[in-house]
Amino acid sequence: MLDASDRIALHELVALYGHLLDQRRWRDLDQVFTDDVQFEGTTATTHSLAEKVASWSSPEGLKRHPIAHNITNPVVSEDPDGTVRIMCKGVMLWGDGRVNAFTYEDVAVRTGAGWRIARRRVTDRNKQATERGEVY
Repeated sequence: MLDASDRIALHELVALYGHLLDQRRWRDLDQVFTDDVQFEGTTATTHSLAEKVASWSSPEGLKRHPIAHNITNPVVSEDPDGTVRIMCKGVMLWGDGRVNAFTYEDVAVRTGAGWRIARRRVTDRNKQATERGEVY
């Protein structure tokens, strides 16, 4: 069962993600993800932290990164089998003024180094709204 200190650590874990990406601190992402993280992004799925970092830090990957990742509204839950889930929102700000909204669905695991995200699924809320014909 999760206690208050676990919940605080999990909230800080998802917050740290945004700071590390904005600062391009690729080597420090092991503070957020497991080595074998499955990351289901909006354009591809990767199956390790090394693969994800290589994608993000490539010249093309850098072009796909906004200038600010704002992680909000984390909700932590625990399934009956003990699986720990975190659902949160991401608001990304681009240098040209565009804004994107995302939903993150994570599975977190406790490791010897603390909590880490083992699986992340990213949903592009802007794309979903556009596909439904919703314009805001």
